[in-house]
Amino acid sequence: MPFKGRTLIMSGGSRGIGLAIAKRVAADGANIAICAKTAEPHPKLEGTIYTAAEEIEAVGGQCLPIVCDIRDDAMVADAVAKTVERFGGIDILVNNASAIALTPTTATPMKRFDLMHGVNARGTFLMSQACHPHLKAGTNAHILNIAPPLLMEPRWFRNHVAYTMAKYGMSLCTLGMAEEFRADGIAVNSLWPMTSIDTAAVRNVLGGDGMAQMSRTPAIMADAAYEVLSRPSAEATGNFHIDEFVLAESGTTDFDQYNQPGHSGPLAADFFVSTEMVENSASEVLEHPGYKD
Repeated sequence: MPFKGRTLIMSGGSRGIGLAIAKRVAADGANIAICAKTAEPHPKLEGTIYTAAEEIEAVGGQCLPIVCDIRDDAMVADAVAKTVERFGGIDILVNNASAIALTPTTATPMKRFDLMHGVNARGTFLMSQACHPHLKAGTNAHILNIAPPLLMEPRWFRNHVAYTMAKYGMSLCTLGMAEEFRADGIAVNSLWPMTSIDTAAVRNVLGGDGMAQMSRTPAIMADAAYEVLSRPSAEATGNFHIDEFVLAESGTTDFDQYNQPGHSGPLAADFFVSTEMVENSASEVLEHPGYKD
């Protein structure tokens, strides 16, 4: 139980991949701080920071739910201070919060552009900056960004430049901070799914139930994050991990366990996944629809 008594702070986490990671780590007896905006039920989104806290504590962790907009400097500073006051420090930061809009340049309002960059790139930078002094004093300290590998291929830009720029902003934080924080003993890595993951974004933005059936469950990202965060921070840093490859390296052979119940057909590759990755997948994975050159 490598996370027993240790403290993880996460941006987002009310649902989906973030909540799955939080619960996986919490099952060891970890302390979790959830920093997210959803305090009241949303008509299209499951869960709030309070229902997330209940689920986290039900599996054996302690949870501090904090209402926080990670675009707000003061709210982030307050969230970090509350986490340290409650749990005594911070060992792990997971930058999970993300905003998405798959619109071309001429159809992207600047308000939406600012939201994506404020949450994805700036929010990741700000959370990392605010947590740094506490991570430096933490045990096997890690920053994990839910962000893609940096593939400078036009197909990942041409249909949604603003979103790709914002998401790659998170990845650039991984690239730079891994080297900047190496001497501090803080590992900084990215983790990204091989396939589409059944989340609210997939169901509400990317294709509804049909796309969800071709997606894996968030459990695969949770298991992969657990593996990455368990590794020695002095050695395992500066990597752009893909969930399936992380688990294959650690001995997992049954990837069907992460499929939707009863689904045995092909799976849809996620954005920012290369052709080579798809070809080396343990499952039958299709290139993301609409992204073949």
